[in-house]
Amino acid sequence: MSETLLSSRNLAFELYEVLDAEALTQRERFAEHSRETFDAALGTARSLSEKYFAPHNRKGDEQEPEYVDGAAVLIPEVKPAVDAFLAAGFLNATRGFEQGGMQLPTLLSQACFAHFQAANVGSSAYPFLTMGAANLIESFGSEEQKRRFLQPMIEGRFFGTMALTEPHAGSSLADIRTRAEPAGDGSYRIRGNKIFISGGDHPLAENIVHMVLAKLPDAPPGVKGISLFIVPKFLVDDDGALGPRNDVILAGLFHKMGYRGTTSTALNFGDAGACVGYLVGRPHQGLAYMFQMMNEARIGVGMGAVMLGYAGYLYSLDYARERPQGRLPDGKDPASGQVAIIRHADVRRMLLTQKAYVEGAFDLALYAARLVDDSQTLASEEGRRQAHELLDLLTPVVKSWPSEFCLKANELAIQILGGHGYTREYPVEQYYRDNRLNPIHEGTHGIQSLDLLGRKIGQNGGAGLKRLTRLIQDTCTRAGEFPALMPLREPLERLLANLSEVTLGLLGDLLQGQVNRGLANSALYLKVFGHLVIGWRWLEQAIRAEQGLARGEATDADFYRGKLQAARYFLTWEVPGCHHELALLEARDDTCLAMQEAWF
Repeated sequence: MSETLLSSRNLAFELYEVLDAEALTQRERFAEHSRETFDAALGTARSLSEKYFAPHNRKGDEQEPEYVDGAAVLIPEVKPAVDAFLAAGFLNATRGFEQGGMQLPTLLSQACFAHFQAANVGSSAYPFLTMGAANLIESFGSEEQKRRFLQPMIEGRFFGTMALTEPHAGSSLADIRTRAEPAGDGSYRIRGNKIFISGGDHPLAENIVHMVLAKLPDAPPGVKGISLFIVPKFLVDDDGALGPRNDVILAGLFHKMGYRGTTSTALNFGDAGACVGYLVGRPHQGLAYMFQMMNEARIGVGMGAVMLGYAGYLYSLDYARERPQGRLPDGKDPASGQVAIIRHADVRRMLLTQKAYVEGAFDLALYAARLVDDSQTLASEEGRRQAHELLDLLTPVVKSWPSEFCLKANELAIQILGGHGYTREYPVEQYYRDNRLNPIHEGTHGIQSLDLLGRKIGQNGGAGLKRLTRLIQDTCTRAGEFPALMPLREPLERLLANLSEVTLGLLGDLLQGQVNRGLANSALYLKVFGHLVIGWRWLEQAIRAEQGLARGEATDADFYRGKLQAARYFLTWEVPGCHHELALLEARDDTCLAMQEAWF
């Protein structure tokens, strides 16, 4: 049977040939694991996602949540799917055995969760948000907050959300108006409105724990005045029992073009003046705390974008192999049989582009997960610090590059299906609509590009960038051992040199206070930087493919040759085009910056 979620052979290649997941079992935290336990977890994830999540993906899209008597109502298939996810232990895949977790590396947890995202990104969002909220409380909450809220979340009885966006502020969190007044008993009374809160109401759990950004009465202006609060849907008594409903009202649901299975809610806090919240950590430090959940979510959104692109790619690949249409250009005899469309050169171009985008981004997302493991479990403090710096640098790319280019892969999947691709009878149009939300989830491309160029590139004296540069140079050196990879190595080296030079100039602008000028074309910078990173990851895959061919494993020869061809495509078709954007960046082209409002 054709694989519809992701290629199990490619997953094994990434985990065991490229990212060396087995080496993690040599670390104390993962010593009780082995490749066998890793594969068992992956097999369970594939089985559950195919049995419980994939079957209602279309139904969840066609019958989106409804607002009934002040509550969100979901199709009945969602709860047993989520319950199966919880029962299998995936909510706590990375938690320690002492907490009832699986103590898996983040690399394996991410690989397992990717199956659920590919099968049904809407339903998988509920546990995804809960994992992030639970990690946030575990990192910054008090012991009392952990007892009252974290433990039920670990048990899967309480779910979680992140409540940031407000109607007037959008992504500008400095301008939020939600207020928190001290109640005199250690709690606070929250008042405000939040919108686009994914999973803000549903019947999947006993309680929903909202992680809410708000400002105290003495808050300084801007982001330095934001605090973080736990605001439960139902209050929780000292003994852990559910108390009365908190003053959190579901004001309505948004009807999105995609991710329809995930409730997108408008929430009113404190309409009756009785919304109870609990301060997490110190006052005015809320945004710094929330960045943990936001960064986790950014990596997860990137993987979700990958998996939607991947699902579209696999479907269009199967379709192209089975769909007969037309003849090759040299087939002049109309009486001859039609050929499968995969034999047409332009269809192969579209399939190869999809493969280059989704498998390159898949590698990057898993690499980011491996960096999480390294930042937490490497033996040396210096190694952990370097991994964290590199992850911090790459996070905007992990989020944004797949959200843009795996969406382009979905466009190509639709095109390959021809007229069928534009109909709801085939899944590729839903994959596109679902994926079209990811360019705005957890920060737009523009926000990520400002973060990358305005903050991450120069952070800590450019330590993360220097580390990345050394890694790319090392990969190019190792690629030199294979004559066939020389034509792939050279475009990457040229792009690295050109981008490095342009980066120094842009950083000079920023250091001299020319911030608007230096960041005016940051979106172009993010695109080029992302192509550099994906090109590097493809060259790494190409090295492993050459090594695989050298081992002479005949059954895998086609797989490895496909890897080499996709690497060749990306590094010789995609990477060279980045020099146009670099020329614009180098010239500080002000076409967009200088455009006047009255001229539109």
